[in-house]
Amino acid sequence: MTKEKLLSLLWQNADAYISGEELARRLSVSRTAVWKAIGQLRDAGYTIESVSNRGYRLLSESDVLSEEGIRRHLKHQELKLQVYKTITSTNTVLKTLAAEGAPAGLALIAGEQTAGRGRMGRSFYSPADSGLYLSLLLRPNVSAVEATRLTACAAVAVAETIEELSGRTAQIKWVNDIFVDGRKVCGILTEASVDCENGMMHYVIIGLGVNTHVPAGDFPKEIRGIAGAAFDADSIPELRCRLAAGILDRLAEYTENPRAPRVFEAYKSRSLVLDKAINILAPGRDPVPAEVLDLDGDYALLVRLPDGSTTRLNSGEVSIRVDDKH
Repeated sequence: MTKEKLLSLLWQNADAYISGEELARRLSVSRTAVWKAIGQLRDAGYTIESVSNRGYRLLSESDVLSEEGIRRHLKHQELKLQVYKTITSTNTVLKTLAAEGAPAGLALIAGEQTAGRGRMGRSFYSPADSGLYLSLLLRPNVSAVEATRLTACAAVAVAETIEELSGRTAQIKWVNDIFVDGRKVCGILTEASVDCENGMMHYVIIGLGVNTHVPAGDFPKEIRGIAGAAFDADSIPELRCRLAAGILDRLAEYTENPRAPRVFEAYKSRSLVLDKAINILAPGRDPVPAEVLDLDGDYALLVRLPDGSTTRLNSGEVSIRVDDKH
């Protein structure tokens, strides 16, 4: 535990030097143990300077994703965290663990995905050092029709946390994408195992990926026109740890009562598609133009079709028509 305690002590005095002797005294360990723990933290990616006769200091711009870093900002300490530098896909791995009986409240968090997945079977661009990738396991006693509400909880949790940390406005494009300044900064993928006999869910996995910064060399050409970053280039100390903690705390709270009016109101107030002209998208079909009239309490879109009729969209995908985009 010396490494974790040392890190906590260095964060309490970020950007200030503390001598090795003082660190050893406060931690009740030897100077050698301090030196070894400093090396371990540097290997993990923390920027720690050392100066003769002054000691060590942790630079506040350090943004290393770690369990101890997340827990420092997490209110719901009962959540179980597994943090990875690199993983294939947080959703894919968590689905395996869920099938093996992993408990509710288990969250997998990673700084990079090598096989990230989005909706409609798409791949999800998940580079290292410029994003946060997170999946949370739930075992709610609800029916499969509640999945959209849980996705909405996640959208609100992400949007509110981004706003809190960045001071920027986050909007929600129905049903599960987060936009900042007209650019997509987060996608959410909710997956579930359903009991075919009673329609109740064995488990639900809420997965999300947030572009914290523009990656080195920019986004790939195929998504460059739509993808953006939630945060400016200026660094926020422990940004990804703070972001993960804020999202998890809100998810833990909101998914306890996904029907709460407060969640619906927060979602609707950030809607990017209300009163907009859209295209309804479906694989293998031409886009269907429509106008969004309202969002009902089940998170379904009420839309007007070209023939003047109205219908409800309970699921699917839409795009804002270019001639109506702002």
